[in-house]
Parts: sequence; structure tokens; C-alpha cells
Amino acid sequence: MIKSQTNWSRRDFFAALAGTSAAMMLNPPTSWAADEVDPQVAKIVASTLGIDTHNHIDIPFATAEVPGPNIDLAGEMKRSGLLAICMTFAVDRPELRNPGEAYERFKNAMASLDKQLVNNNMKRALNLADLRTAHKNHQPTVIQSLEGGHFLEGQLERLAEAYDRGLRHLTLLHDNDASVPLGDVFTNPPRWGGLTPFGAEVIKECNRLGILVDLGHANADTVSAALKLTSHPVIISHTGLDTQLGQNASMANMMRPRLISKAQAKIVADTGGVIGVWTHLSDTPLEYAQNIRALVDVVGIDHVCIGTDTKLTPTYRPAGSGGPGGNQNRERIGERTNQAWQDQKSGFYYAIVEAMLKIGFTADEIGKVGGDNFCRVFDAATANPTKH
Repeated sequence: MIKSQTNWSRRDFFAALAGTSAAMMLNPPTSWAADEVDPQVAKIVASTLGIDTHNHIDIPFATAEVPGPNIDLAGEMKRSGLLAICMTFAVDRPELRNPGEAYERFKNAMASLDKQLVNNNMKRALNLADLRTAHKNHQPTVIQSLEGGHFLEGQLERLAEAYDRGLRHLTLLHDNDASVPLGDVFTNPPRWGGLTPFGAEVIKECNRLGILVDLGHANADTVSAALKLTSHPVIISHTGLDTQLGQNASMANMMRPRLISKAQAKIVADTGGVIGVWTHLSDTPLEYAQNIRALVDVVGIDHVCIGTDTKLTPTYRPAGSGGPGGNQNRERIGERTNQAWQDQKSGFYYAIVEAMLKIGFTADEIGKVGGDNFCRVFDAATANPTKH
């Protein structure tokens, strides 16, 4: 079980990168030459449903800044080789201070994303059929994901509203407790004894509506309680096995509370769930593939997926935060999906497929990790929603 507790947030994590070699700055590549991609790699990328189950997107929370600067989401996805991302945002950063603020941020974020998807000629995938259609039509798509139930503010009916707006993937927790907490966060001192009564109500409502439950950021007690309650398999979208600590000792120590033990990984897999491996704590695509292999060796090939915890699109900096709204400064290696590693020569999914082939994964196994395993739990969660 995860034992150590720290207060590191995602923002702290990327700030800490400034002191490592991985924090070197670079200009993002605009494209990669098609003739540089190995034909076997290209074939697997084209034939499989490459899905990043935890990919952040920065959008404005303030009404006056909606929808924010235009982003080339479709272009970045095509460069990556991914068919879909679970397009994720969280509303608890910066710190929430006032009642109703989380809900207001949620509404503004969704309005921004609606506009950005129109601009990119993209749609949300609401079920497995939508994903298959997107793959058939060679059209990148997104699954709407939200990290943390802060926007609910104790009002369960808002979940149905979010569902109607396209939400199909909810991570119950994020870095900070919601105003009405849902459970214990793994980087904070335990306060609630695991899953709270409201957290249990949210899981049941997700099951009823057809929203995939993500237990990322949940401590061991919260995960155990949720698994006993849920009627559908769950996902832990972004973590890594706690034996795979990489080469940077200080980074490993900081990230350790966010990693999953072999014992807990087996519990998730035994209930039909899947676990996403993030790119953190790997300095090359090959190391990332080895981290995938380590988890597969514990839970089996049917229970592992990709969940990078990176961003395809640029960082958004609101007006008054040190630059004009939409200021797109250079970003650190490891922050952007298509620059997950220094000297990365190809788009993300191309690089991963190549690395997985090098360490002995078959094309069928790559297809499972690449997207099929996620599709199984996504379909189980969304196929038969209860009318509301």
C-alpha cells in the first residue's frame, strides 16, 4: 500500500523539474517526416486505437477570457498518432476561495472546450461506437474528462448536467479536498477514513448515468471502498508501479505517494479495472515501455493502459498571471505529450509503439495497452446508462 504522504501538486512537480536535466527548454517540433517512421510502427499506429487516458488541457476559468486563444488540438493529435485523449481539466488550481467558484469554473471551462472543439472540427466521443467511428474515419476525437468533483459542491444533480454536456470520465479526487469531500487524497494526510458518504453517492450516480469512474489521486482506503461499491470496472488513469522509480532520486521521492503497489494493482485488476502508466519517472520512450512491462508482469496484459499526465496543447496563462492571456512560452521537456522526452524524434504514440516493439511486445499486446483495455472499461461504464 502507498505509505508516504506529501503535499506535492502537479504545479509543484513541474516547478521541480526546473532543477533537473529534464527541464531543458526547447521549441516544440511542428511535424515529423512521414518517411522517418518505421513501416511496422506506422501500421500498428494506424490499426490500433491509441488512447491517452489522462491528457490535460489548459483553458480559461474566467468568464471574460472564454474561450481563450485558439489551439491546434487536431494537429497535435495527428502528430502524436493518438486516436483519442481523455481531455482532462481540473478546477481546484488556483486555490478555490468562494462558494460557487468551482461550479463557475466548470461552466466556463466547458464553454471554452465546446468552442475549441468546433474550431478543430472535432467532437466528443460519448461511447465505444463513437470511438470506433472516429477510427474508421481517421478522425481524432476526445473523451471529456474532469479531474476532481469540486464543481459538485455537494449537489449530486450537477453530475447529470455534466453528463448532458458530454462528461464521460470523472476522477473523483484531485490535489485538494472539495468543499464537500469525496474521499482521502493520497498526497494529503488522511482525514475522512477513505471514501466519504458523498463520494459513495457520486460513484453510484456515475454508474447510473454512464460515467467512467477514475480513482487516480485516491489513497488505498478510498480505492478499496470504491471497488466494493462500484457496479462497473474502474480506471486509475495515471500512476506507475512503485518499483519503477527512474534515475532521479529526488524526483522519485517526490512522486512515490502517487505510485501504486503491486498488491493494490492486483486488487484493481481483479475487479476488471485498468491502470494507466504515466510518462513521469522515465527519461526515454524505452524506459517508459519498460515501466509498462513491469506493470503488465504484475497484473497481466489486459489491465494496463496509457495515461501520460501530460498536455498536447500549450499552457494557458490567464491575464494578470505574469503575461497576457494565452501566453505560450516555451515549455519544459516532459510537460507536452509530443515532447515527453529529450530528443524525441517522433510523435508520442509512434515513439511508444516503437519502444514497445523493441522490448518484445507483440502488435496485439500493443493494441491492448494502446487502447483496447481502456475501451473495455469505457464501454462497460457507458453502454447502458439509466435514463434521467
